[in-house]
Amino acid sequence: MAHPGTARSAAFFDLDKTILARSSTLAFSRPFYAGGLINRRTVLRSAYAQFVYLLGGADHDQMERMREYISAMCTGWDVATVKAIVADTLDHIVRPMIHAEAVELIEQHHAAGRDVVIVSSSGAEVVEPIGAMLGADRVIATRMVVADGKYTGEIAEYAYGPHKVTAIEALAAAEGYDLASSYGYSDSITDEPLLAAVGHPHAVNPDKALRRVAVERGWPVLEFAEPPVQPRFPAVRRPALAAGLVAAIAAGALLLASRRRARTS
Repeated sequence: MAHPGTARSAAFFDLDKTILARSSTLAFSRPFYAGGLINRRTVLRSAYAQFVYLLGGADHDQMERMREYISAMCTGWDVATVKAIVADTLDHIVRPMIHAEAVELIEQHHAAGRDVVIVSSSGAEVVEPIGAMLGADRVIATRMVVADGKYTGEIAEYAYGPHKVTAIEALAAAEGYDLASSYGYSDSITDEPLLAAVGHPHAVNPDKALRRVAVERGWPVLEFAEPPVQPRFPAVRRPALAAGLVAAIAAGALLLASRRRARTS
């Protein structure tokens, strides 16, 4: 519905590595393991995926692999169980990952009368509770197909890349947002279409490709500090699991180091 004469601006925030310091979906791998949704091997794979995601930047191919991995992982999961686990563990999983600078920006935009919209490729069952925690006005997220209360593994709406632009344009038309006076924040080159669609784009802790684009186009580059280290999980009762997580991260470090040596040799 159009809103003639009432155009207003909004602030669109990517979630992972923009508001949060890491991937929101992968951060829940251990609670999902404790809740019986995944096995220990999947936890280790998630730990490794998180490690690569943090250090490697998120290009298109990596995001596609992440999408395929998460879709396969959640096939057959009970939706109510996922929502319950997220609700029960949200505070101690997500809160320590939040960038203080992002919270301040959200407050500033609200004070200026702008709606805050989180636009994330992570699943709605994870993003919506995080949005509520942060006081966001709207959430755009990936939505999975559900049948008989379980995920089929198919994606109904994928909030990624150019699909984010389609989604924010539809929301702007419905809510009366003027995109030319709106703001955008992201860390990834995959969100270049979203940032280019608003009048005030910002690169947050950008990957190399987005940093280069931001410099070329004169977009502000924001550097958010790593959130203070806090314990996020109860003490692990399974020594083998703890050792496996360490091994997965160590293996990732060795693999990345070997790749860097190969490129420079």
